[in-house]
This record gives sequence, structure tokens and C-alpha cells, in this order.
Amino acid sequence: MTSTEPTDLFSPDLLRVRVVEWQAPGPAAKAAMAMSGMAAMCAIRDGLLPPPPMAKLIGFRMSVVEPERIVMELDPVESLENTMGLMHGATAAALLDTAMGCAISTVLPAGQTSVTLDLKLTYLRPLSVRSGTITAEGKVIKLGRQTSYTEGFVRDGKGSLAVHATATFSMIGGEPGKQDRTQEKTK
Repeated sequence: MTSTEPTDLFSPDLLRVRVVEWQAPGPAAKAAMAMSGMAAMCAIRDGLLPPPPMAKLIGFRMSVVEPERIVMELDPVESLENTMGLMHGATAAALLDTAMGCAISTVLPAGQTSVTLDLKLTYLRPLSVRSGTITAEGKVIKLGRQTSYTEGFVRDGKGSLAVHATATFSMIGGEPGKQDRTQEKTK
């Protein structure tokens, strides 16, 4: 084939297949809600609870669990790229939404969780399969009874900042820290 001939974009040689397996999320969610957020995040990190299906779909994993801080890792693959050969922006959004929400979870009692109200991302540099292992860090900025605020960062394999995010989460369930204060009073 010469450079003037069009490429068959649907050629079998260009076909890729990816199989994704995951655990049903309902039983894992029920088990996690019976644990403190920190215990649930550590259980996911350590493989004692299955990760959410989205983590399996995209291929990211939890690597760091600390109070008010979570780090996710992703080894980028071709299936996450757009037609320009760059990682689709939704990949960074999913990583950051997860990392920031999980960061809040690390300081919540059993039975309490949060859901995203808004998510704002600023893309600073493109990512691709050549970026190396990508990290997404979520940090709690302010934990509140009704809403909580977070900040997130995506970095490429060299540590360069690629995406910055802020998000607001609505708190669902009990009051943050209420369980801990109750336990302190009974001691």
C-alpha cells in the first residue's frame, strides 16, 4: 500500500477487543455502608472489598488511603483515548470524581456517604498512553453536615500536573463525626 491509498479504517487488523469483568455492586455497597468510610476505603485498596464497576471499566486502582486524602492510579491504555490519540477527558473526570468522593469517605462514620453536586475540571496538559502511570489525588477542603468541598489533581507519570479539579458533594446519612463523638461520650 502506498501513502496515497486510503487505509481501511475498519480492517480486522485495526480491531481491538477488551473484556471487562466486575462484581455486582449491591452486595459490596451494603458491606461498605456497615463500615466506617476509612475501613471501607482500606478494604477496597487491600482487595477485601471489590472496587466499583467503573474502576474495573476504566482500569484504575486505589493506591493511597489517608484521612481526607485518596490517590488513584491508572496505567493508560488505548481504549481510553479519543480519535486524536489523547486520553478522553471523561477518564480524568471519572478518576477525580472518584478520588475526591473517596477522600470524603475516609472521615465518615458507617452509614454515611456523599454524592457529587458539581465537578469543575481545568485541563492543563493532554494525557495519552505515553504519559506513564497517571495518578489522581483527592483531598478534602471542608467537611460539612450538608455539603463538603474537595480539590483534586491528575498528574502524569513524570509528576507534571495535567488536570486540576474542585467539587462539591452532598452529604447523605448521619452527621459527619457524630458516631465518633457518641463513642467518646460513652467512654
